[in-house]
Order: sequence, then structure tokens, then C-alpha cells
Amino acid sequence: MKARYLSKEIKRLAESLNGRILVLTGARQIGKTTISKQLFADYEYLSIEDPIQSQALSMMTAKQWKSLYPKAILDEVQKMPVLIRSIKSVYDQWEEPRYILLGSSQLLLLQKVKESLAGRCVIIDMYPLTLPELCTTSFNDDVVDSPLQKIIKSGDLPDLFPSFVLDSSHSDKMIAWNHLLTFGGYPALVSDDRTDREKYEWLAGYVRTYLERDVRDIAVMSDLEPYTKLQKVLALQTGSLCNVSALSTKVGVSAPTVKKYLQYLSLSYQTITLPSWERNESKRLVKAPKIHFVDYGVVQAILGKQAQPNGNEFESIVVSEIYKQTKQVDSNARFYHLRTSDGREVDLIVEVESGYFAFEVKLTDHVSKTDARHLRELNEILNDKPLLHSFVLSNDVQTSELGDNITAIHAAYFLG
Repeated sequence: MKARYLSKEIKRLAESLNGRILVLTGARQIGKTTISKQLFADYEYLSIEDPIQSQALSMMTAKQWKSLYPKAILDEVQKMPVLIRSIKSVYDQWEEPRYILLGSSQLLLLQKVKESLAGRCVIIDMYPLTLPELCTTSFNDDVVDSPLQKIIKSGDLPDLFPSFVLDSSHSDKMIAWNHLLTFGGYPALVSDDRTDREKYEWLAGYVRTYLERDVRDIAVMSDLEPYTKLQKVLALQTGSLCNVSALSTKVGVSAPTVKKYLQYLSLSYQTITLPSWERNESKRLVKAPKIHFVDYGVVQAILGKQAQPNGNEFESIVVSEIYKQTKQVDSNARFYHLRTSDGREVDLIVEVESGYFAFEVKLTDHVSKTDARHLRELNEILNDKPLLHSFVLSNDVQTSELGDNITAIHAAYFLG
């Protein structure tokens, strides 16, 4: 079992005045149940997916909840909203009870939570394992901050080796990185008990389960074929600009339906949407976003392939990893891509309170100065806040400076 970066924060919140009700949400099989059982062994675990148990729980009064289940983990709680109202009633009447609510449908769960628990709970998003988490060997290990996370926290560039191979953890990080590039970051796939073939079979089953359960939870669909077709088209072009009209033509549904399906993919934690950066926020809404799949293992399962990533897929892997790690240390960070009328493109812009970080992602073993051309003088565009630093992330083991405030570094070294 791997350690989770958020474990200490979840434990701290659960013991605070504000954390009497914690809501953990994320994709199915992301580890919500596992982390909850590990951290809160003294809590009663209640599965709402058990129809007999959930029906009996729905008949309990607030007083019975307080007496029988003063501390409990409620899994898939969005499936029975009446229980959320029961928890609200307990919260309002007594200070002692504490609850952990788990759910894999962000749309349904957060709708019910906002209706009943506004101001009464703390919501925590969970994602697939990050590279530092994959480098741990047990649940109780400390997850070490990656250079990225150190930079996000301090704003300063840490001391870096001139070559990734000089890092004493180089071997461990590369093993974890290669796992991420092969199977993705779902916790079930880190076990050596599964063969490679069984891991690919697990991913294929995961995608089927997602379609059969999560999508049907979010929306009433009599025909999943257009949705699965859109899912496959997006997987084929992950990391590309999202043209709703073109997708509408390819999939054979209306543009509003495509937009609805895109929202479902985002709300079920399958994709990340990067709006185009614009100084004028209203313009961000009309320019084409980029869509990135969160997990490369899922991309492979959707496409039925077993291969190393191509350029766009590699970009999505790196962007997703930056997104996951940044969210762990700064939940208010904002993420964009940049595309200007004169042809300048930047893969990722991360906005934090103190300024911007810019990233170019290259699937190459040898970075050159031309790889940083779109990062030069970027501060003239992002002039509402300072450009703190720019990076070119690749498979080049050499760490080098490609210009003023521009660092080229191996992706696994920077993110591990």
C-alpha cells in the first residue's frame, strides 16, 4: 500500500472544529475507502451500496445516529440523499459526532452536500497516485515534496543537480515514473501480485464499470454509444484543443450534448479542462480549452492499446501530474494553456497568489534552446502578475538553463 500526501491534512481536519463532517470525493477506485479505513479505524464503516443496510439506515432518527453511530464513514452516500439530511440533523443538534462521507460522483455528491451541508463540511478532492506517492513503500511512509511542490510552497527554485542521474533516488523515481507511463496511478495497479496482463485487464474493467455505473449515476442515458464515441475521440486527441463543433460532427450529436458530455467527464474526474489564458476573464470562456485525461492507464484502456505515450499523451501525463501535485499544496491554484494570435503556445500556465509558473512539455531525450522559444519574454504577456519561473520538462537527464528564468529538467526529477 502506498502512502497518500493528503493523509496528515485529512487527519488534522477531522480533529478540528471545522472538520466534524469531511467529504472525500474522487473517481471510483481512487483509494477513498482505503485511506478512510486506515486513518479512522475507530469509525464505523457503512456501505450505502448495500441496499438492505442503506434502507435500514434511512429509517434511523437523528438521536439514534448520535447514539449508535457517533463516528462513521458513509461510502457512496450520494446514492441516498436522505442520509445526508440525517447527518445534517445530527450535526446541528450535537457537537460530538463526526462523519466521513465518500462519493465517486462529484456532480451528485456535491449537489446534495451543497443543498444540505453548506457551511457544515470540508470537501477534499482525491486523484490517482502522484509520483512521490508511488515512490513510497507503505501507507505510513512520509511523502516527500517534489521539486515542483517545494517551488509552489516557497516560490523559490531549490538547488538542483546538473544531471538527474546524480540524484540518490534516481532509480526509485524512474521505476515509479515508468509505472506512471505504463499503467497510470490507480492504487490497485501498484501490487506486484498482478501481472502486466492482469493490470491491463483491470483497466479495461475499470472503464466498463465507469460507463455502466458512474455515467448512469450522473445522467439518464438509454444509449451510451455517443458518449463512448466522444470518450474515445478525446482519448485519441488528449492534450489537444477542444473544438466542440468538430467533436459534434465526429460523434454525431449536437454541440450542446457534446458540452454536456464534456462536463460529465470532468465531474467524474476523468479529464481536466484547461481554459485559454486571457487577461480578460470573460474571454477565457469563449476561447477553445484543452482537454487532458487525468490518467494514462485509463487512456490506454479506452483506446485498447499497450504502448508508451506519444507526444500529446506525454503532455497529458505531465500536465495531470503537475495538476495533482499542485492541488495537494495549493487548492486555490488555477490552470491554463496559452495560445496567442501570433502563434505562441505554452502547454501549461499555473497561477498562484504570488504569480505564474509556465511549462512546456517535450517528449525528447535532448532538449535544445528552441524548445524554450515560446517561454521567452512571456512576462510581457502575463503582466498582471509576475512570471516566477518557466520550465521545459522532458526525458533529458541534464538540467540546464535555456534563458533568463527558464530551466530545462527531466520530468521525473522535477515531479518525483
